[in-house]
Amino acid sequence: MGIIAWILIGLLAGLIAKAITPGRDPGGCLITMVIGIVGGLLGGWLGKVIFGVDSINGFFHLSTWIAAVVGSVIVLLVYRLIAGRRGA
Repeated sequence: MGIIAWILIGLLAGLIAKAITPGRDPGGCLITMVIGIVGGLLGGWLGKVIFGVDSINGFFHLSTWIAAVVGSVIVLLVYRLIAGRRGA
């Protein structure tokens, strides 16, 4: 997949992660996209390491989107912990 596809998947996965996790979220659109891109990479890596599958098959594969969203949720929760401590 190209860089444009990763940015698009990252933006959408970050938005989905923010929508399915309760609570207030620090950051705007740029932070959402960064969280999504990092989450997609994390989800793909975790899929390979833990389950031994190639979870990043292509833009329209369901496994790509699931890995990106799960990774984005993990990165979003870690980001909330870090940003919450900084703001307190």
